Amino acid sequence: MDQAQANAPKWALILGASSGFGEACALELARNGYDIAGVHLDRKAGMEQVERIRAEIEKVGQKSIFFNINAADEEKRRETLADLSREFADNGGSVVVMLHSLAFGTLRPYMGENPLSQKQMTMTLDVMAHSLVYWSQDLVEMGLMGEGGRILSMTSSGSLRVFPSYGAVSAAKSALESHTRQLALELAPYKITVNSLRGGVTETPAARMIPESAILFEEARKKNPYKRLTRPEDVAQAVVALSLPGTYWVTGNVINVDGGEIVSA
Repeated sequence: MDQAQANAPKWALILGASSGFGEACALELARNGYDIAGVHLDRKAGMEQVERIRAEIEKVGQKSIFFNINAADEEKRRETLADLSREFADNGGSVVVMLHSLAFGTLRPYMGENPLSQKQMTMTLDVMAHSLVYWSQDLVEMGLMGEGGRILSMTSSGSLRVFPSYGAVSAAKSALESHTRQLALELAPYKITVNSLRGGVTETPAARMIPESAILFEEARKKNPYKRLTRPEDVAQAVVALSLPGTYWVTGNVINVDGGEIVSA
Protein backbone atom coordinates (compact mmCIF):
# COMPACT_ATOMS: atom_id res chain seq x y z
CA MET A 1 0.00 0.00 0.00
CA ASP A 2 1.49 3.34 -1.04
CA GLN A 3 1.34 6.54 1.00
CA ALA A 4 -1.58 7.96 -0.98
CA GLN A 5 -3.66 4.86 -0.26
CA ALA A 6 -2.66 4.94 3.40
CA ASN A 7 -3.87 8.55 3.71
CA ALA A 8 -7.12 8.03 1.77
CA PRO A 9 -10.41 8.21 3.69
CA LYS A 10 -11.44 4.93 5.34
CA TRP A 11 -15.09 4.04 4.98
CA ALA A 12 -17.21 1.55 6.90
CA LEU A 13 -20.35 0.29 5.18
CA ILE A 14 -22.96 -0.67 7.78
CA LEU A 15 -25.97 -2.68 6.65
CA GLY A 16 -28.63 -2.09 9.29
CA ALA A 17 -27.18 1.15 10.64
CA SER A 18 -30.17 2.76 12.34
CA SER A 19 -30.46 0.71 15.54
CA GLY A 20 -28.99 -2.05 17.68
CA PHE A 21 -25.60 -3.46 16.72
CA GLY A 22 -25.42 -1.49 13.49
CA GLU A 23 -25.92 1.84 15.23
CA ALA A 24 -23.37 1.09 17.96
CA CYS A 25 -20.78 -0.09 15.44
CA ALA A 26 -21.31 2.92 13.19
CA LEU A 27 -20.69 5.28 16.09
CA GLU A 28 -17.66 3.41 17.44
CA LEU A 29 -16.06 3.10 14.01
CA ALA A 30 -16.60 6.84 13.48
CA ARG A 31 -14.86 7.56 16.79
CA ASN A 32 -11.94 5.52 15.44
CA GLY A 33 -11.54 7.47 12.22
CA TYR A 34 -13.91 5.82 9.75
CA ASP A 35 -16.37 7.66 7.56
CA ILE A 36 -19.73 5.87 7.62
CA ALA A 37 -22.00 4.73 4.81
CA GLY A 38 -25.17 3.54 6.48
CA VAL A 39 -27.88 1.40 4.89
CA HIS A 40 -31.21 1.22 6.70
CA LEU A 41 -34.92 0.83 6.05
CA ASP A 42 -37.04 3.24 8.08
CA ARG A 43 -40.33 5.03 7.67
CA LYS A 44 -40.68 8.72 8.37
CA ALA A 45 -41.11 8.13 12.11
CA GLY A 46 -37.68 6.50 12.31
CA MET A 47 -35.79 9.22 10.48
CA GLU A 48 -35.29 11.31 13.61
CA GLN A 49 -33.17 8.46 15.02
CA VAL A 50 -31.19 8.28 11.77
CA GLU A 51 -30.48 12.02 11.82
CA ARG A 52 -29.34 11.75 15.44
CA ILE A 53 -26.85 9.03 14.49
CA ARG A 54 -25.57 11.06 11.56
CA ALA A 55 -25.13 14.11 13.78
CA GLU A 56 -23.08 12.08 16.26
CA ILE A 57 -20.87 10.75 13.47
CA GLU A 58 -20.26 14.20 12.10
CA LYS A 59 -19.67 15.60 15.59
CA VAL A 60 -16.50 13.49 15.86
CA GLY A 61 -15.32 14.82 12.49
CA GLN A 62 -16.29 11.98 10.18
CA LYS A 63 -18.43 12.04 7.07
CA SER A 64 -21.71 10.14 6.85
CA ILE A 65 -23.87 9.09 3.92
CA PHE A 66 -27.07 7.16 4.69
CA PHE A 67 -29.29 5.26 2.26
CA ASN A 68 -32.90 4.46 3.18
CA ILE A 69 -33.40 1.34 1.04
CA ASN A 70 -34.29 -2.33 1.16
CA ALA A 71 -30.81 -3.87 1.41
CA ALA A 72 -32.07 -7.07 -0.23
CA ASP A 73 -33.17 -5.25 -3.40
CA GLU A 74 -30.64 -5.91 -6.16
CA GLU A 75 -31.28 -2.66 -8.04
CA LYS A 76 -31.13 -0.52 -4.88
CA ARG A 77 -27.94 -2.27 -3.78
CA ARG A 78 -26.19 -1.46 -7.03
CA GLU A 79 -27.46 2.12 -7.06
CA THR A 80 -26.09 2.60 -3.53
CA LEU A 81 -22.69 1.21 -4.44
CA ALA A 82 -22.61 3.33 -7.59
CA ASP A 83 -23.19 6.40 -5.41
CA LEU A 84 -20.30 5.33 -3.18
CA SER A 85 -18.12 4.79 -6.23
CA ARG A 86 -18.78 8.38 -7.31
CA GLU A 87 -17.97 9.61 -3.80
CA PHE A 88 -14.63 7.80 -3.89
CA ALA A 89 -13.87 9.08 -7.39
CA ASP A 90 -14.41 12.67 -6.22
CA ASN A 91 -12.82 12.50 -2.76
CA GLY A 92 -10.79 9.29 -2.57
CA GLY A 93 -11.26 6.42 -0.20
CA SER A 94 -12.56 2.87 -0.18
CA VAL A 95 -14.70 0.59 1.93
CA VAL A 96 -12.33 -0.89 4.49
CA VAL A 97 -15.00 -2.48 6.70
CA MET A 98 -18.42 -3.87 5.85
CA LEU A 99 -20.71 -4.95 8.67
CA HIS A 100 -23.83 -6.98 7.87
CA SER A 101 -26.31 -6.40 10.70
CA LEU A 102 -29.69 -6.83 9.03
CA ALA A 103 -32.46 -8.00 11.35
CA PHE A 104 -35.67 -8.28 9.36
CA GLY A 105 -37.46 -11.59 9.13
CA THR A 106 -40.69 -13.41 9.86
CA LEU A 107 -41.24 -14.88 13.31
CA ARG A 108 -43.81 -17.64 12.84
CA PRO A 109 -44.00 -21.34 13.66
CA TYR A 110 -43.60 -23.88 10.87
CA MET A 111 -46.78 -25.72 11.86
CA GLY A 112 -50.25 -24.81 13.14
CA GLU A 113 -53.10 -22.53 12.06
CA ASN A 114 -50.96 -19.66 10.71
CA PRO A 115 -47.62 -21.23 9.72
CA LEU A 116 -44.64 -19.68 7.99
CA SER A 117 -45.16 -19.40 4.24
CA GLN A 118 -42.65 -20.17 1.50
CA LYS A 119 -42.52 -16.47 0.61
CA GLN A 120 -41.76 -15.51 4.22
CA MET A 121 -39.03 -18.15 4.53
CA THR A 122 -37.41 -16.97 1.29
CA MET A 123 -37.57 -13.32 2.34
CA THR A 124 -36.06 -14.00 5.77
CA LEU A 125 -33.09 -15.92 4.41
CA ASP A 126 -32.56 -13.48 1.56
CA VAL A 127 -32.42 -10.44 3.88
CA MET A 128 -30.64 -11.93 6.89
CA ALA A 129 -28.20 -14.29 5.15
CA HIS A 130 -27.93 -14.32 1.37
CA SER A 131 -27.59 -10.53 1.07
CA LEU A 132 -24.15 -10.84 2.70
CA VAL A 133 -22.96 -12.68 -0.40
CA TYR A 134 -24.48 -10.22 -2.87
CA TRP A 135 -23.07 -7.10 -1.17
CA SER A 136 -19.65 -8.76 -0.88
CA GLN A 137 -19.68 -9.74 -4.55
CA ASP A 138 -20.51 -6.23 -5.72
CA LEU A 139 -18.07 -4.51 -3.36
CA VAL A 140 -15.17 -6.52 -4.73
CA GLU A 141 -16.27 -6.59 -8.38
CA MET A 142 -16.73 -2.80 -8.40
CA GLY A 143 -13.33 -2.27 -6.82
CA LEU A 144 -14.77 -0.61 -3.71
CA MET A 145 -12.99 -2.97 -1.30
CA GLY A 146 -9.49 -4.29 -1.78
CA GLU A 147 -6.52 -5.66 0.11
CA GLY A 148 -6.91 -5.31 3.86
CA GLY A 149 -10.70 -5.25 3.71
CA ARG A 150 -12.75 -6.64 6.57
CA ILE A 151 -16.20 -8.18 6.10
CA LEU A 152 -18.09 -8.90 9.33
CA SER A 153 -21.60 -10.15 10.00
CA MET A 154 -23.80 -10.50 13.05
CA THR A 155 -25.03 -13.96 13.96
CA SER A 156 -26.44 -15.23 17.27
CA SER A 157 -26.81 -18.29 19.43
CA GLY A 158 -30.12 -18.70 17.61
CA SER A 159 -28.14 -20.57 14.95
CA LEU A 160 -27.62 -23.32 17.54
CA ARG A 161 -30.83 -23.18 19.58
CA VAL A 162 -34.58 -23.53 19.15
CA PHE A 163 -37.06 -20.82 20.21
CA PRO A 164 -40.81 -20.54 19.57
CA SER A 165 -41.53 -19.09 16.11
CA TYR A 166 -37.79 -18.52 15.49
CA GLY A 167 -37.23 -21.22 12.87
CA ALA A 168 -36.75 -19.03 9.79
CA VAL A 169 -34.41 -16.62 11.60
CA SER A 170 -32.44 -19.56 13.04
CA ALA A 171 -32.05 -20.97 9.53
CA ALA A 172 -30.89 -17.57 8.30
CA LYS A 173 -28.25 -17.32 11.04
CA SER A 174 -26.99 -20.80 10.18
CA ALA A 175 -26.80 -19.87 6.50
CA LEU A 176 -25.00 -16.63 7.37
CA GLU A 177 -22.30 -18.58 9.18
CA SER A 178 -21.92 -20.93 6.21
CA HIS A 179 -21.64 -17.98 3.81
CA THR A 180 -18.96 -16.51 6.08
CA ARG A 181 -16.78 -19.60 5.72
CA GLN A 182 -17.22 -19.77 1.94
CA LEU A 183 -16.50 -16.07 1.44
CA ALA A 184 -13.41 -16.33 3.64
CA LEU A 185 -12.08 -19.08 1.37
CA GLU A 186 -12.81 -17.23 -1.86
CA LEU A 187 -11.68 -13.78 -0.73
CA ALA A 188 -8.36 -14.92 0.76
CA PRO A 189 -6.57 -14.32 -2.59
CA TYR A 190 -7.81 -10.71 -2.38
CA LYS A 191 -6.42 -10.44 1.17
CA ILE A 192 -9.91 -9.67 2.50
CA THR A 193 -10.99 -11.36 5.74
CA VAL A 194 -14.52 -12.52 6.54
CA ASN A 195 -15.76 -13.33 10.04
CA SER A 196 -19.09 -13.60 11.81
CA LEU A 197 -19.63 -12.31 15.34
CA ARG A 198 -21.96 -14.28 17.57
CA GLY A 199 -23.12 -11.69 20.05
CA GLY A 200 -24.61 -12.73 23.35
CA VAL A 201 -28.26 -12.13 24.12
CA THR A 202 -28.78 -8.39 23.71
CA GLU A 203 -31.89 -6.34 24.31
CA THR A 204 -32.16 -4.71 20.88
CA PRO A 205 -35.39 -3.68 19.10
CA ALA A 206 -35.14 -6.82 16.95
CA ALA A 207 -34.59 -9.11 19.94
CA ARG A 208 -37.62 -7.70 21.76
CA MET A 209 -39.80 -8.95 18.90
CA ILE A 210 -38.94 -12.59 19.63
CA PRO A 211 -41.83 -14.33 21.40
CA GLU A 212 -41.11 -14.76 25.13
CA SER A 213 -38.06 -12.50 24.79
CA ALA A 214 -38.40 -11.34 28.40
CA ILE A 215 -37.76 -14.92 29.55
CA LEU A 216 -34.81 -15.18 27.18
CA PHE A 217 -33.28 -11.99 28.59
CA GLU A 218 -33.69 -13.10 32.19
CA GLU A 219 -32.16 -16.54 31.53
CA ALA A 220 -29.18 -14.93 29.79
CA ARG A 221 -28.56 -12.55 32.71
CA LYS A 222 -28.42 -15.48 35.11
CA LYS A 223 -26.25 -17.61 32.81
CA ASN A 224 -23.70 -15.01 31.76
CA PRO A 225 -20.54 -15.03 33.94
CA TYR A 226 -20.76 -11.21 34.08
CA LYS A 227 -24.40 -11.41 35.24
CA ARG A 228 -25.58 -8.96 32.60
CA LEU A 229 -26.73 -8.99 28.99
CA THR A 230 -24.38 -8.26 26.14
CA ARG A 231 -24.61 -4.62 25.04
CA PRO A 232 -24.32 -3.35 21.46
CA GLU A 233 -21.26 -1.38 22.58
CA ASP A 234 -19.51 -4.64 23.58
CA VAL A 235 -19.84 -5.87 20.02
CA ALA A 236 -18.84 -2.49 18.57
CA GLN A 237 -15.53 -2.65 20.45
CA ALA A 238 -14.87 -6.10 18.97
CA VAL A 239 -15.67 -4.85 15.46
CA VAL A 240 -13.12 -2.05 15.82
CA ALA A 241 -10.50 -4.50 17.11
CA LEU A 242 -11.09 -6.94 14.23
CA SER A 243 -10.79 -4.07 11.75
CA LEU A 244 -7.17 -3.37 12.69
CA PRO A 245 -4.42 -4.35 10.20
CA GLY A 246 -2.95 -6.91 12.61
CA THR A 247 -6.00 -9.19 12.30
CA TYR A 248 -5.22 -10.13 8.68
CA TRP A 249 -4.80 -13.82 9.66
CA VAL A 250 -8.17 -14.07 11.42
CA THR A 251 -10.74 -15.23 8.88
CA GLY A 252 -13.50 -17.78 8.34
CA ASN A 253 -14.56 -17.79 11.99
CA VAL A 254 -17.69 -17.48 14.06
CA ILE A 255 -16.37 -15.49 17.03
CA ASN A 256 -18.33 -15.39 20.29
CA VAL A 257 -18.68 -11.86 21.68
CA ASP A 258 -20.79 -12.70 24.71
CA GLY A 259 -18.74 -12.53 27.91
CA GLY A 260 -18.60 -16.32 28.04
CA GLU A 261 -22.36 -16.77 27.92
CA ILE A 262 -22.40 -19.58 25.38
CA VAL A 263 -19.89 -21.74 27.26
CA SER A 264 -21.54 -21.34 30.66
CA ALA A 265 -23.70 -24.13 32.01
